[in-house]
Amino acid sequence: MRLLIKNVNIIDYKDNFFGDVYIEEGKITSIGKNIDKECEIIDGKGYKLLPAFVDLHSHFRDPGYTYKEDLYTGSKAAAKGGYTVVNLMANTNPVCSNTKVLSSIRNKAKEINIIDINQCMAITEDIKGENIDSLKEITRYDEIKFVSDDGKGVSDSKVMIEAMRVCKDKDITMISHAESQELSDIDMRLAENTMTWRDIVLAKFTGVKLHLAHVSTKESMKYIIEAKEEGSKVTCEVTPHHIALTSKTNYRVNPPLREEEDRKFLIKAIKDGYVDAIATDHAPHSKKDKEKGSPGLIGLESAFNVCYTTLVKEEGISINKLSEIMSYNPARIMGLNKGKISIGFDADFVLVDTEKQCEIYEEDIISKSNNTPFIGFKGYGKILATIKGGKVIYKGDI
Repeated sequence: MRLLIKNVNIIDYKDNFFGDVYIEEGKITSIGKNIDKECEIIDGKGYKLLPAFVDLHSHFRDPGYTYKEDLYTGSKAAAKGGYTVVNLMANTNPVCSNTKVLSSIRNKAKEINIIDINQCMAITEDIKGENIDSLKEITRYDEIKFVSDDGKGVSDSKVMIEAMRVCKDKDITMISHAESQELSDIDMRLAENTMTWRDIVLAKFTGVKLHLAHVSTKESMKYIIEAKEEGSKVTCEVTPHHIALTSKTNYRVNPPLREEEDRKFLIKAIKDGYVDAIATDHAPHSKKDKEKGSPGLIGLESAFNVCYTTLVKEEGISINKLSEIMSYNPARIMGLNKGKISIGFDADFVLVDTEKQCEIYEEDIISKSNNTPFIGFKGYGKILATIKGGKVIYKGDI
């Protein structure tokens, strides 16, 4: 398969110039101006061409909760949002805490074959925080990149240390849902801050690669900054909703929407280079589940619009930095040949219009669920097309 994308503003984490990109067999083979090839041609009309986005944190609810989302609808929503890779959490039903469930999800994802789907395994059996036998049985042939009990924190420090040691030996990155369950009913800020500190301390002790999910408080980010400055193997993500919204929005997510000083501190941490990734924490729920209090919101389709508007338009962060934390860094953390527009890299792109203001409408949502406070949000950053391996997987108004 050959494809030539012409007349685009080529942008990644370090470059910003106008030109053409030529793709053969799913890889970038030539970048320049006035490239002439006998093949399929896309006229980019001067729009911005970025590396497709990589999401380190999503929930597709498959298996077990497919009335909320499934691998197909989640993949379509991701493609519409400019994502070609998602990393799915393990809190499915059954929980993905063994290789049998893992293989089932992987096989289904390959059959659907819209985007690349990486499935996490749980740290503990059924995310109960007790048994790590399945973790011990993982071999290098299972090719597991991450483990996480997302949705809960592993409360028992002894279990966590043992799990971290296993992950260190097997070169698996541990994703921490930083929430001390025993403190959640007392104060959610204290619950996040306490667990963030503990997991960083245990990661230093064991030497494991630790990734902190959905960081939302200034205190937690300060712990992460300190660990990074000490040279610890710690990375972190923030969500679009935690950098754009505050508790005034009154929408239930976990961790909760925080205060304006937290939001501003997270943005400062992005500017200062301490935030590794934007991750959506795409968490679909039915209307009935939300009415019952289920925390979470969908985020894949709105992420770029929200982040470009909040960070670039309002906060003056460069689009190169945004590409770094939405594409290059997440791809690097996942060990992928993506996230950069350079010869030899995978031909995964997103074509965007950043000049025209657009509104998020409920009727345009592709996900099975529509639980989001961003309906009605007016921002910049419309996804015009998503390309994976040189193949258009989403085409909007272009």
